This record gives sequence, structure tokens and C-alpha cells, in this order.
Amino acid sequence: MLKWLTLLSGCLFLCLAVSAQKTSLFKKVSGWLEAENDSNYIEEHTRDITFRVFGSRKYNYYDIVDNKIVDDGIVDNSIISNTKSSKEVLYRPNTPFNIGVGFNYRFIAFNVAFNLPVINKEGGEYGKTKVLDLQTHIYTRKLVVDFYGQVYKGYYIANTRRLINNFGSDNVEMIRPDARNVNVGLDVQYVVNAKRFSYRAAYLQNDYQKKSAGSFLFGGGIFGMRMKGDSGLIPSYLQKAGFFNGENFYRTRVISGAATAGYAHTFVYKKHWFATLSFTGSLGANYTTLNRVEATDLKKVGLQLNNNIRVSIGYNSARYFAGIHYVDLTTRSQSPVPGTYQTMGAGNFRISFARRFTLKRQLF
Repeated sequence: MLKWLTLLSGCLFLCLAVSAQKTSLFKKVSGWLEAENDSNYIEEHTRDITFRVFGSRKYNYYDIVDNKIVDDGIVDNSIISNTKSSKEVLYRPNTPFNIGVGFNYRFIAFNVAFNLPVINKEGGEYGKTKVLDLQTHIYTRKLVVDFYGQVYKGYYIANTRRLINNFGSDNVEMIRPDARNVNVGLDVQYVVNAKRFSYRAAYLQNDYQKKSAGSFLFGGGIFGMRMKGDSGLIPSYLQKAGFFNGENFYRTRVISGAATAGYAHTFVYKKHWFATLSFTGSLGANYTTLNRVEATDLKKVGLQLNNNIRVSIGYNSARYFAGIHYVDLTTRSQSPVPGTYQTMGAGNFRISFARRFTLKRQLF
């Protein structure tokens, strides 16, 4: 019996020690993420209830780019000159513009949006896109966390007419209802000057930034992408013209990771009118697999170049907010085919009108 009590006491002590370490670690992390606002620059309204009405359009896109040296001409078996030619195939979804409502209170945020058929026309010239978009942007004092979880089916080739004019083909391959994309990613940025610069003022509306200020940003991200079609993703007339070295593929998969650095700044005019501009660039590596139509797969590790752009403009005060905000991520992955790369992008365009209400008594 004594042995069992001793063993039980030891286990209990161990559990308490581990729990204490976790609590201490949690406090350290929480303390590191906390930031005291400079009240001359930022007025906090997280304890107010912020109601909003908004219109939003989430999207993604996929580009195949051939950027290689081509010969301008040959005279007496000698090349006259070389020029760098850039050709691309631009896949775009036909996504709706949704109308929604939402609110913020302390750390709780809730938004719900609806597709109104009166505003959006499905099908037609651009086909129909089925969408599951779980794209989420989280703004804390010192961290910005972007999560991308997207499943899209049904695209159209946005530059079809220009390609046809350039290559003289009557074969119109514009709508691709078979094209399917899965895009998953996580990008985290650390805000250095969180005391005087607030992303939340522009994007969550639970802060009010009264003076101009900016901050350097550091972080990194990991991404995974798959684009697939029932047939080759490169139009046949382009393949015949030598685009992508005459290769064609029906599926591509990219896994990448990159380190990020950038800068963000909010310009304030007459205390209420603002413009928030943010840009980060990323450098890393990717592993790409191309499943070719009539040949073995191509696989290669290549250079990864990403960029993230955020723009928000509008009016902000202690009670009211009206603004336009835009977030766009572009991931550029070097392809196994020399002189080519693939781009996958994702983003969100939103128009918001918000009103803050001060509570006489906190809910919790």
C-alpha cells in the first residue's frame, strides 16, 4: 500500500510540475505577445462591441508562366538578336461578391456572409465555380496569422483572346469546368512596433489609430498547392507553339517554405482619414511535381518567391468606421521546366461599415 501511495504521490508531483512549467511557459509566451498601446497613437476599443456590415469577395488564381530567351531571327545561319519573351496562361475562378454582417467583442470575432443571386450571375461566359474557402486572417497586437484553406472547382482562362490573337488559333479553350485546385497555407508575421502601429484598426475595426506610424515585419510561411485537370492545363495551340518547351501536364503539386520580411505603415490625415499600406517579400524553396500527359513525371527543388500586399483606406473614429481593405498573397514557384514558373495567389477584397457601442457593464 505504501508503495502505491508513494508512486501515486510521485505521479501527482510530476503532473503538477509539468502543469506549472506549462503555465509558466504560457505566461511567458502571452507576455511576449502582449503590447501596451501608446495612447497618443492607438485608442483601444476591444471592450466595446463592434458591429459591421460588409461586402466581401474571396478568390484565388493560378498562372503558368514561360519566361525564356527566344530568337528574333537568323541571317546567314547566325542569330541576329535574342529577346526575353514572357508568355502566360492565367486561370481565374468565377467567384461571387457576398454581403454579410459581423461583430467583435474582446477576443471573439464572428462574421457571416451570403451570396445574393441578385448581385452575382453564375455561369455564362466565365462558367461556374464551386468554392469552399476557409481563408482566415487573425490580427493580434504583435502577430498577424494568415491561414489559407481553399478548394475551388471550375476556372476560365482569363487571357484566352490575347493568346489566340498572338498564336492565330481558332480553338477556343476558355472555360475549364474540370480544373480543380486545393490550396493550403499558413503565414505568420511579427509586428515589431505594436505599441504605435495597429493592423486591427484597419482590418478588425476594434482599434482607432490617431497618428501616423509604421512597423517592420518578420516571419515565415509554409504552403501546399495542387492544381488538376482532366486534360492538359496548357492549351493545345500553345503547346504546339513551344510554350513550356512543348511540355504539357494535367496535374501539378507544390510544397514550399519561405522566410518573410517587410514593412507596414498607416498614414493618418486630420486624425480620422487613413491609408494603411503593407508589403512583405519572402525567399525560400519549393518541391514541385508535374504529372505530364504523355510522359513520366518531372520533379525538382526550386526557388520560391512570395509576396503579401495589404491595402486599407477609409475613415476611422472612436465610434464609426468606413473603409475598403484588400489582402493578396502571391506564391511564385520555380518549375522543373527551365525558364518557367507557376504562381498561385489568394486574397480577399472587402468593404466595411462599422459602429462601436460602449458597454456600461462588461459581459465577461
